[in-house]
Amino acid sequence: MGLNETPSASRIHIGFFGKRNAGKSSVVNAVTGQDLSVVSEIEGTTTDPVYKAMELLPMGPVMIIDTPGFDDEGKLGELRVKKTKQVLNKTDVAVLVIDASAGKTETDEELIKLFEEKNINYIIAYNKSDLISTPPARGENEIYISAKEKTKISELKEKIAALAPKEETKGKIVADLIQPLDMVVLVTPIDKAAPKGRLILPQQQTIRDIIEAGAVAIVVRETELKETLAGLGKKPALVITDSQVFAQVSAVTPRDIPLTSFSILMARYKGFLEIAVKGAEALEKLEHKDTVLISEGCTHHRQCNDIGSVKIPRWITNYTKKEINFEFSSGRDFPEDLSKYKLVVHCGGCMLNRREVNYRMQCALDQRVPITNYGIIIAYLQGILKRSLEVFPWI
Repeated sequence: MGLNETPSASRIHIGFFGKRNAGKSSVVNAVTGQDLSVVSEIEGTTTDPVYKAMELLPMGPVMIIDTPGFDDEGKLGELRVKKTKQVLNKTDVAVLVIDASAGKTETDEELIKLFEEKNINYIIAYNKSDLISTPPARGENEIYISAKEKTKISELKEKIAALAPKEETKGKIVADLIQPLDMVVLVTPIDKAAPKGRLILPQQQTIRDIIEAGAVAIVVRETELKETLAGLGKKPALVITDSQVFAQVSAVTPRDIPLTSFSILMARYKGFLEIAVKGAEALEKLEHKDTVLISEGCTHHRQCNDIGSVKIPRWITNYTKKEINFEFSSGRDFPEDLSKYKLVVHCGGCMLNRREVNYRMQCALDQRVPITNYGIIIAYLQGILKRSLEVFPWI
């Protein structure tokens, strides 16, 4: 991701679904005005979800997702259908592409049922309308188009835009907690996993949110924090720290200065905070040989002292004084069956959109498995969770 690009998690996710050979890929290409997907008369040409981040008028930054046919067959077909179902968990607006010459089928009805179960806004696009003489009357969320002739494509985009989440519903990371001209100190250790010259995404997003609020962002490493606080001349409104140095920063930051972490702010931003705080209490109930899942929303090269796969398991083991089994997931691979786990510890979810974070949270709640996130469990383990939540007096 370039410095000027909108993060994928902040983009509207538009998924295109339907049977094989309904023309999904052709519709995607027509909507985007690009040859994003391979088009062929052969059924099942799209074998894996295809993701493309782009700017699409009139919506702005979007993530376009072309999916395999939902009626795919055989063992490989079952895997492709499973991948398609996973895409639903992050889709903000679904476009069901139906071959107008064939009409709606049981497979299409099954997809509609899934859209409604998952509360996904959807549009039914009857493609190949050039092959039929007179399209029948359509409902409000239906449209007859032709990807081949580029008929009604602009109207389809307008319908998608009308159903897309509005910016004001997304909430703020920190802007609502501060006032214009407040000073906010951000403690950002140099993360070896981040490319040279960049801050990690939650830090970038938080700085942007502070600046948009008219406040002042002061960025330091943990090693310079004490001297920075002493030399500011006025008390900062808030200190935000990377979770990995929570204890060190807490020791240096005077008790009358509010303190929290990027990960805790991200949990609130994704609608996950209260559940995650309650989930951390499950640490007290872990028994010998219990299994804990540690899940990350992105994939990256793991360092020798990686926070998710090394530090958190070590801290949990030291805290509980028990032999705990740890399993790990990353990227789009989040287990549907969580029944074997006594606790799920998730990352901050900065690379996942709000819908997918909520899906993962709901999976755990439905199966009565406690779920928390990195920042909250680290604060809990280090005895500073109560302090880090004072920023949110309503919790």
